[in-house]
Amino acid sequence: MDIQRPSNARAKKIKRIIYVTAAVVVIAGITLGLSRLRPAAPSVDRGTVWTDVVKRGPMLREVRGLGTLVPIDIHWIPAQTVARVDKIVIRPGHLVEPNTVILEMTDPAVQQTLLDAEYQLKGAEADLANLKVQVNSELMSQKANEANVRSDYEQTKLQHEMDYKLHQEGIGSEKDEKLSRVREQQLKIRVDLEEERTKIAADSALARLQAQQSHIDQYKAMYELRKSQADALHVRAGITGVLQLLPVDVGQSVTVGTNLARVADPKHLKAEIKIAETQAKDITIGQNATVDTRNGIVKGHVIRIDPSVVNGTVTVDVGIDDPLPGGARPDLSVDGTIELENLKDVLFVGRPVHGQSDSTISLFKVMPDDSDALRVNVKLGRSSVNTVEIVQGLQIGDKVILSDMSQWDNVDRIRLK
Repeated sequence: MDIQRPSNARAKKIKRIIYVTAAVVVIAGITLGLSRLRPAAPSVDRGTVWTDVVKRGPMLREVRGLGTLVPIDIHWIPAQTVARVDKIVIRPGHLVEPNTVILEMTDPAVQQTLLDAEYQLKGAEADLANLKVQVNSELMSQKANEANVRSDYEQTKLQHEMDYKLHQEGIGSEKDEKLSRVREQQLKIRVDLEEERTKIAADSALARLQAQQSHIDQYKAMYELRKSQADALHVRAGITGVLQLLPVDVGQSVTVGTNLARVADPKHLKAEIKIAETQAKDITIGQNATVDTRNGIVKGHVIRIDPSVVNGTVTVDVGIDDPLPGGARPDLSVDGTIELENLKDVLFVGRPVHGQSDSTISLFKVMPDDSDALRVNVKLGRSSVNTVEIVQGLQIGDKVILSDMSQWDNVDRIRLK
């Protein structure tokens, strides 16, 4: 006889529900866990990054710029008259002395005016000589008249003295004494008048001679001007140095003021350094500087700061204190470094690729295990050419990455391999 077995369908259904529920819970838990995991840190080759360690101590602030050597003494030679270039005696690069002739020019009008001025001067000098004879003759005539009147006066004076004595002694008449006294007084007046006329004649002669001399001086100045213009047709260097530039050619006509040549002294040079306008605010006259000529480094100091900004840079003139090395010449490209100040005790690190003074940037700080680097915000202070002051965000001994990490701007952690 068959025995009916109890049915287990319900139990199986319950087990299936339990299994499915458990599977759903496990999958949901795994999904939630995976969603909360951070993405894996990207790996960066350790050899491709540049790192530095934060230090504390003295930091020399400097700014650097490119520039050129230029002569301190530059002499431009302008044309003094309208002329034509006939001959070029020497070319740029030659050593010159003050009297070295560089160009020869011609201008017939200058020669003609020089002759006219010379003849006018000679004519004025002849007139002066003639005037001297004339005024001397007139003055001598006046002095002769004065002498005659004075002689008559002295004789009348003696006669009056004699008549006076005779009248006192009762020998002469009173009438004769009075007549002689009147003649004496009249002649005394004439003597005074002749003396005044002589003085006026002498002053007049001097004034006439001075007037004629002023004409001579005028003609002489004109002659010297014309002579200098004629001499300027032989263009001379004017100073000891090197002929640098000759912007004219044979046959060319030039006007007054046209620059004919440039001469400079190659022994006295200065460096014109272009400094970024953002770094030039702390530069002052007298600060120490160094100039790298690619053939040696020489010391100098700041002698001038251009007040204007051109193309984002400020021109700073550096005077050279040391002897220049061989090969130094005008227009030579140089590097200039200017010392701003020496900070005694500051926290500093090498200057990052992207980081300006008094700004806040993010840097990757290398962890102590030297395998990972974490992004941190760092506040920078005063900067130099190769170093920058740390105000906040780093401590002594921290190692940071200074190279360009802009491709990892979207991550906060990287792995060094």
